[in-house]
Amino acid sequence: MSVDISFFLEPIRNLSSDDFPVGSLGKRITRYSEGAQFPTISKGDVVMFAIRDCRRSQTNVDQGFQKVRNSFGLLRDHFPATSIVDIGDIAAGDSVEDTYYAVTEVCTHIIKEGAVAVLLGGGQDLTYANYLAYEKLEQVVNLVCVDSRFDLGDVDDDIQADRFLQKIILHQPNVLFNFSNLGYQTYHIQLSEVELMQKLYFDIYRIGEVQFDLESVEPVVRNADVVSFDLSSIRTSDFACNYRSEPNGFFGQEACAIARYAGLSDKLSSIGFYEYDPELDPSGSASNLLAQILWYFVWGVAHRKGDYPFSDKENCIKYTVTIKNGNYNVVFYKSPRSDRWWMEVPYPSKRGVKYERHFVVPCSYSDYQMACREEIPNRWWQTFQKLG
Repeated sequence: MSVDISFFLEPIRNLSSDDFPVGSLGKRITRYSEGAQFPTISKGDVVMFAIRDCRRSQTNVDQGFQKVRNSFGLLRDHFPATSIVDIGDIAAGDSVEDTYYAVTEVCTHIIKEGAVAVLLGGGQDLTYANYLAYEKLEQVVNLVCVDSRFDLGDVDDDIQADRFLQKIILHQPNVLFNFSNLGYQTYHIQLSEVELMQKLYFDIYRIGEVQFDLESVEPVVRNADVVSFDLSSIRTSDFACNYRSEPNGFFGQEACAIARYAGLSDKLSSIGFYEYDPELDPSGSASNLLAQILWYFVWGVAHRKGDYPFSDKENCIKYTVTIKNGNYNVVFYKSPRSDRWWMEVPYPSKRGVKYERHFVVPCSYSDYQMACREEIPNRWWQTFQKLG
C-alpha cells in the first residue's frame, strides 16, 4: 500500500513562480505551495525537500531554506527537459526519531517512483534516515560522504551529526556494500579510524589527494547510490555558514564539480546537503554557493547517459587484460556513449543476486593503464575482497 507522503510535508510559504524572471529555474519549478495540490512525482524528476531538524547538530535551521530556494530559483534554466519538483519541508517531529521516520518514508517513495531525492538539512545525522529508505526497498547500496571527518563515533554513542556512520555500519539488516569518504583532513582523524576503514576495504581520500586530481574521484562518485555532503567540508572563505569553521577544505568550484559528477551518475538516487545554517548567512553568500552546487547537480542529472547498469554490457567495448602470470583476468568495458570505463570483478554465485549490481565497478582509463602494466587496480582488489 502506497504511503501518502504529503502527510509528512509542509507547503512552501511566500514563494511562487511570479517572484522569478523569465528564463530562470524558479519560473518553472513545480512547488508544493500553500493552497496548491501536492505535486505528482514521476520517473526522472529531481525532487527537493528540506528538513528543519537540527537537534543532533549545532546547526540552526529554524529560519528554513527560503534563501537557498530563492537563490536557486534565480539561476538560469539550462535544462528545461528535466522536471524539478520542490515538495516543501519536513518540520521537526515530536522526537528526532519521528523526523527520521518521515525522512525515510519520503525518500522511499521518491526512489521507488524512479525519481532522484535531494535532501536539504539539517544535521548530517539525517543521512542515517536516508539510508534506512534503502533497507525498506531491500536494495544494497554504496554511500559516499564528502566530509572532512569520518563521523564514526563509538558503538555505544547516541547518533549525532558527527557520530552517525557507526550506526549505518552496524545496522541490521545491513544494506551497505561500500562506503567512501572524499576530502578527509588527516589531523581530524584518529589512526584507529583509518585502520578500521582499511580493514573494511572502504575507500578514503585525503583532501589533498582529491584536489590534486579531482577527476580521479569521478568513478567513486559514479559508483554511489547515496551521497551525503557535509557543507563544512568547504573552506570557510567560500562557505562560512556552519558551526565548524575550517580554514582548509574544498573550494566552491570543487564542490560544484563533485555535485556534477553525482548528478551524472546513472546509479545515484539520492543526495543530501547538510549543515547549512541560515542564521550565519546574513549576506546570502553561502545560499548562493549552495544554489550553484544544486544547479550543477541538476545539470548532471539532465546530462545522464543511461550507461551501466541501465544499458547492456554488450553495448560497450570490451577489453581483457591478463596479469600476474595469468592468475587474474581483468575485464574492462568502455561506453561509446560517454567514454566512461568500468571493470568486472569475479562474482561468486554463492552470494546470490543481492550484490549482483556491484560487481561491475566504475573506473578510469588510468585503471586500465595500470592493469596493462600488470598491476591490479586498487578498486578492483577492494571489491574482490568484499565479494569473496
